[in-house]
Amino acid sequence: MKKIIASFAVLVSMAACNNNDSAPDDSDGLAAFSGDSLAHHIAVLADDSLLGRKPFSEGEVKTLRYLEQEFKQVGLEPGNGSSYLQEVPMVRISTQADQQMEIKGVNKALNLEGFNDFVIWTDKTDSSISLKDAEIVFAGYGVVAPEYNWNDYAGLDVRGKVVMILVNDPGFNAGDTSLFKGKAMTYYGRWTYKFEEAGRQGAKGCLIVHETKAASYPFTVVQNNWNGSRLRLDNRGKKESLCDMIGWVSADAAKQILAAAGKDSTLLATADRRGFKGQPLGLQLSVNMKVKAEYNMSHNVIGKITGSKYPGETIIYTAHWDHLGVGKPDETGDSIYNGALDNASATAGLIELARAFKSMKQKPERTIVFLSVTAEEQGLWGSAYYAQNPVYPVKQTLANINMDGLNYYGKTKELIVVGRGQNDLEDILQEEAKKVGRDIAFETKPEGGSYY
Repeated sequence: MKKIIASFAVLVSMAACNNNDSAPDDSDGLAAFSGDSLAHHIAVLADDSLLGRKPFSEGEVKTLRYLEQEFKQVGLEPGNGSSYLQEVPMVRISTQADQQMEIKGVNKALNLEGFNDFVIWTDKTDSSISLKDAEIVFAGYGVVAPEYNWNDYAGLDVRGKVVMILVNDPGFNAGDTSLFKGKAMTYYGRWTYKFEEAGRQGAKGCLIVHETKAASYPFTVVQNNWNGSRLRLDNRGKKESLCDMIGWVSADAAKQILAAAGKDSTLLATADRRGFKGQPLGLQLSVNMKVKAEYNMSHNVIGKITGSKYPGETIIYTAHWDHLGVGKPDETGDSIYNGALDNASATAGLIELARAFKSMKQKPERTIVFLSVTAEEQGLWGSAYYAQNPVYPVKQTLANINMDGLNYYGKTKELIVVGRGQNDLEDILQEEAKKVGRDIAFETKPEGGSYY
């Protein structure tokens, strides 16, 4: 556990930085860290009895009970008024899609197979979704980015149509560092943005062409969404522009679609160049889905230590408590996705950090908030809700340090920075790491979109 405790030491030191004449004691609070305590928390949070910690389940109830108990035991104050909980209104949308998707052209028709060739769902709560002979349009990367002088929808009318688009950013496939951020994924490269933009453009459907390198995960990950349920924020009463159908097609299925249109993959490559113009494919798509919606409340967990000198200024440490719940059994018949690494480890780390801060002789000058968020696995929804409904004013929040999966490789000297050059905490981290004989390094796969 020494490797983890040394990393925590840097996190505590960063928060302790101040402009006082009296420098803080960098060792203050470190004695409180316990490898045995950390391991105990991980074991409890990843136990089968918590059923994989999926929101809307008995596993959530047990997880919240444990976290609230530990926050109290550590001595944290309630972080949301008199409560340790922030309600997050959500909806679970379950879909049952047709096994086949029909695609027709002037001279050719084909049927794609659900799960193998395509995976679709909806963010709408209508009881049924039906697309009948919806026109398919290739819209490049599906990006509208004024700051990069890029608009894949320029000159296209996609209202009531299905857009087929590519994953990631133009710079990834082009290998051109002048396009967006080169191989480093921006928010425009994420599937969530692409679905949102297609909806804003009035598209009836959006299909992303899967490619393993560009997506940073295989199509089998996408297949986990086949005819299942997904969570999103309950936005009833708010105006939203949503596609009826969203999802993915495999690379092989995309080739079949292009062939039916009398085209090949060279069309996809044109999307990497400035001046790209999207185009209709001369194909029509038909598919149906049955939909069931269930509204309920999930929760973020919040505790705090009020600052001794600047209580109105906040530093937030975050870690998501949720995982995937119960799913497909493995070869041993075990169907519980325990999530020990993702993210029981960092949630346990949040508790240990809180214990260290509470033990400090020199109390933090600024308010330290410990925020464990829900529904990260479903789309970062707990974080999104907090960002939209912050308990602590954003303008007075000086930093947010997130933990997702503590180091399990073994002893290391380096601390990995994800999102190079995107905030000045990087400079503070460098200074504090040196004090404990550590270096910082940078993620080797920024195209994965872990920070954008």
